[in-house]
Amino acid sequence: MIKLVSILMAAALVNNYVLRQFLGICPFLGVSKDLKSATGMSVAVIFVMCLATAVTWCIQTYLLVPRGMEYLQTVVFILVIAALVQLVEIALKKNIPALYRALGVYLPLITTNCAVLGVTIANLDKGYGFAESVVNAFGSGLGFFLAMVIFSGVRSQTENSEPPKPFEGLPLTLISASILSLSFFGFNGIVENLFG
Repeated sequence: MIKLVSILMAAALVNNYVLRQFLGICPFLGVSKDLKSATGMSVAVIFVMCLATAVTWCIQTYLLVPRGMEYLQTVVFILVIAALVQLVEIALKKNIPALYRALGVYLPLITTNCAVLGVTIANLDKGYGFAESVVNAFGSGLGFFLAMVIFSGVRSQTENSEPPKPFEGLPLTLISASILSLSFFGFNGIVENLFG
């Protein structure tokens, strides 16, 4: 149990896929303008990460490895992720049309969100079992959620400010993201010291 909590905390804070490993930057910069869209995108990413991890772990363990077809890993994983994103898109369109419209083009981008693919492959590279993989995916999704919500707040504050002309727009957004990223380096060592 302690190992699972350690994996969860490390994935969410220490090894944050957006702020430490710089994966999933496109939705991070594109959908973080308002809190509702950021939250909706994050919940969709958490769902897709967890489900994709569960499915891809089983496919890798019970289908690809026994047949010596590990070389198909990336292609198969992308197909699984694409299918899951389509399911999420259909569900949102039917049940929460306002969120579906707010997410717009960024929802299909979960298919190519390298954070989702990165988590599925990293779980296998680290040798995680099924439960560890799902916990790592959930923690990574929580880290994505945390980064999106915090950055949404930062962006709402910077929109109300008057920066110098050269920093308006994207430069200010990127500077704000880099400062937020630096703040997550403060979590280094915490998980090891708590559970080590």
